[in-house]
Amino acid sequence: MKFAKPLPQFLIARHRERRASRSPEQRARLQELATHGQTPRAMVIACCDSRVMVTDVFGSEAGEFFVHRNIANLVPPCTPDGRQHGTSATIEYAVTVLNVRHLIVMAHSQCGGVAGCFDIETGQPGAPNADSFVGHWLEVLAPSVQPLRELPRDQALRALEQQTVLVSLGNLMTFPFVSEAVMDGRLQLHGTWKDIGEGDLEVYDPGTQAFYRL
Repeated sequence: MKFAKPLPQFLIARHRERRASRSPEQRARLQELATHGQTPRAMVIACCDSRVMVTDVFGSEAGEFFVHRNIANLVPPCTPDGRQHGTSATIEYAVTVLNVRHLIVMAHSQCGGVAGCFDIETGQPGAPNADSFVGHWLEVLAPSVQPLRELPRDQALRALEQQTVLVSLGNLMTFPFVSEAVMDGRLQLHGTWKDIGEGDLEVYDPGTQAFYRL
């Protein structure tokens, strides 16, 4: 492929440094995973935002989390139309092949995708193109904007960030293999929101229908 280029030197140097720092235990763990495969207990659906790292929130070793990232950590509704669906395929693999026990949707503060959706729906200058790939993807969240239009922008965006969790959890239950696993007690769904400035985590409590800080 003539358009591909070699890795930049700073990435090569960082890889070599990281590889050299692995302990014997870490190297043995990697060999075990290579030989026996992965058996993660949890899947995390998070945002692509470079400031959001699952390992920073929970800490982890290789093989512990099956992670999927997309813009605004959204799960679309089940749409079996025969087309390619990356998020849906990843969820299907996690639930039906890896048999994860926990599926966590992780939203975060200052989410650009959420802000973009709000700006599209409220007609703000500089909003993403509604006909772009990003614009169409954010249609998953668009109905949640209307009740928040009259709030101050910062309050509306925080509420909308947390709404991505609820929308995604609801849409997860439209997948038959997810709803069956939940009803059978083989799978639990969880919602979280990360404050990227403070590093704190809020968890959704279905009893109070609100997020609380750990």
